[in-house]
Amino acid sequence: MLMEVLSVLPLRPGAAVVDGTLGLAGHAREMAKRIAPGGWILGLDWDEEMLKEAGSRLEGIEGVETTLRKADYRELPEVLSQEAALRHRAAQADAILLDFGLNSAQIDDPNRGISFREDGPLDMRMDRSKGESASSLLNRLSPIEIERILEEYGDENWAKRIAQVIVDRRKNKPLRTTQDLVDCVLAAVPPSMREKRIHPATRTFQAVRIAVNHELDDLQETIESIANMLAPDGVLCVLSYHSGEDRAAKRAMRDLAKIGFDEIIKKPLVPTPEELAVNPKSRSAKLRAIRRQSIS
Repeated sequence: MLMEVLSVLPLRPGAAVVDGTLGLAGHAREMAKRIAPGGWILGLDWDEEMLKEAGSRLEGIEGVETTLRKADYRELPEVLSQEAALRHRAAQADAILLDFGLNSAQIDDPNRGISFREDGPLDMRMDRSKGESASSLLNRLSPIEIERILEEYGDENWAKRIAQVIVDRRKNKPLRTTQDLVDCVLAAVPPSMREKRIHPATRTFQAVRIAVNHELDDLQETIESIANMLAPDGVLCVLSYHSGEDRAAKRAMRDLAKIGFDEIIKKPLVPTPEELAVNPKSRSAKLRAIRRQSIS
């Protein structure tokens, strides 16, 4: 939803812009072009490899200062304050983007263990330098805890059965690879009951990834905190892909609208048929945006 994001954010020469979920800088590159000359773009990502690639893609855009930081978007207020102080400017942004979608490079890399398409280590961490891997999590949690994760984060109808199979199998052989988890799902869900539209393991992998990376933890509060870093007339855009993400964004923006903000997209925008035709992975995307009121 690049064009929608660009049309909503107030991108003008000299603006300060933050991309809190930088990825491969697809959005950031286009935003940077629109804030030259004199603009500043701050990009955050918790993945070191993504940051390196994003840096190379942002090179060559003249008239814009670019700052990249390895950080979780939850750290955005602190990072923005630090970087603004170094530049002797206000710790505020004219435009902020949070895109919660996964990058294709992350999904397609079997070493990350995010996808069930290829066998690889059962990791799923966005920042592989810290935290607990999916393998460790699933080999440690009780069946009730695993069931809760699959139900809450994946809307998985077979959560209880899948959780029990995981616990039964790990007694003899701990789960180590993505194929181990796929095999658990296939053993739990009868062939006649499997959905035709998506792979049987889709919801399980999504749920475990969200749990591993704490993607929904305090998300509403985080969005509200980030919105408070906007300058007057500044805009925050949130792109979500999961019902829990969109619910948190909706609640945050409804609360912010009571204290000096205006919802500028009350009903979330979704991808156009044209975008879906070229990018089917965007089918679950929802865009919401809020503007900080100007000082009267």
